[in-house]
Amino acid sequence: MHRFLFFISCLIGLLACTPKRVTRFATSQDIWRVVDSPVDSSSQRGPRIVSFRPDTYGTYRDYIPDTSNLDHYPVREIRINVHFMNTTDSASNYYGKEAREFVYGWLLSANKDLKENNQSWLPYGDPLPLIPTRLKLSLTTHPDYPEAGGVYSHFDNELFYYIHRGRNQNLYDTRVFEKYGLQRDSVLNIFVMPHHPDSIASPTYAANGVGVAVGGGIKIAGLYETGQPAWGYRGILNHEVGHVYSLTHSWLNDGCPDTPSGKNPCWNRSKDSPCDTAATNNVMEYNALQNSWTPCQIGKVRQRMASEDFRYRKYIARKWCRLAEHKTITIQDSVTWRGAKDLEGNLIIAEGGYLRVESRISMPPGSTITIRPGGRLILGPTARLHNACGKTWEGIIVEGVGRRMGQIVMEGKPVIEQVRNPIPEPTKT
Repeated sequence: MHRFLFFISCLIGLLACTPKRVTRFATSQDIWRVVDSPVDSSSQRGPRIVSFRPDTYGTYRDYIPDTSNLDHYPVREIRINVHFMNTTDSASNYYGKEAREFVYGWLLSANKDLKENNQSWLPYGDPLPLIPTRLKLSLTTHPDYPEAGGVYSHFDNELFYYIHRGRNQNLYDTRVFEKYGLQRDSVLNIFVMPHHPDSIASPTYAANGVGVAVGGGIKIAGLYETGQPAWGYRGILNHEVGHVYSLTHSWLNDGCPDTPSGKNPCWNRSKDSPCDTAATNNVMEYNALQNSWTPCQIGKVRQRMASEDFRYRKYIARKWCRLAEHKTITIQDSVTWRGAKDLEGNLIIAEGGYLRVESRISMPPGSTITIRPGGRLILGPTARLHNACGKTWEGIIVEGVGRRMGQIVMEGKPVIEQVRNPIPEPTKT
């Protein structure tokens, strides 16, 4: 009996000494304010100071997906619809079921290239890192025309045609967008147009597959006349989408050190010189495949998409406007975010995890940032935590066991806004 009572008393004592786990929204006492960087300089507790930061974060390098942390770079879906222009006799282009089936095959092939990317042929013998684009084209249905499935046919003898060069060229004419475009405030409109019959009749006019990005839309011609399968034009589609999101032809001083320099001398790779080593498959060159994106090109496109000021950000599916629990990101090692991000799930900084933020981070509505015991969140002077949809997110949660708490460090004047549980200012006494 004495032994039993001794065991019980020891157990009670042990339980009484076990630190309790604390989980709560952060208070001013959880903040360490750093006036000067780096983090290990003189620190002091103090109130946060809110100020506005411009939407300029990092360089293209900060938007290149990290293959060891791909979940930090959500797939960006570009919403599109496709319009087939035709003459009133229906003889100049695909329409109806045939048009829809063409588009389905076209997008399947284009998205395959975007998902897999392909090894760049240049520089020859010194392959670039193969980075996934984390991009996708998503066919979008108009709510008033659900039966169309995002694919539309128009019959107009005045606006059906495309002329790529010559006195009557109309590649930069946007009237067809203005008359037949749908949901232009949120969907990228792509018009598939036939070459003009008079142009085709000329022996010097090449009625091949060709395209142009202009006025927030895309025109592509030659798909019907050549009779080639849909997958053969996947490169043209991705090429023009690249233009929409700021990429230029790679030979025009595109600002990317990893793209081919100079005009491509080869349409495709062959056994003969120079095309055995000089051919390119880059998406922004003119070549047979157009199926390779360099790290710089991917970074530039994703940087544009993350800029709230970029006018064609509106075509991106706003998945950051709803909380997806399965998209939660957990930081377990040391990570720095210098590029702007629109997250789709919660954010957790695990025990021993370290996240430094130097950019705009949009938290989805109802989401939280949780800092586990021993985890650390560093908010640099250019950090901005907010919701890009004009809604509210829940706030920052700190967890602790005993004196071991999750830690928040603020350098300078980071911004925390649109939060349901703000960090209260210290009470003045």
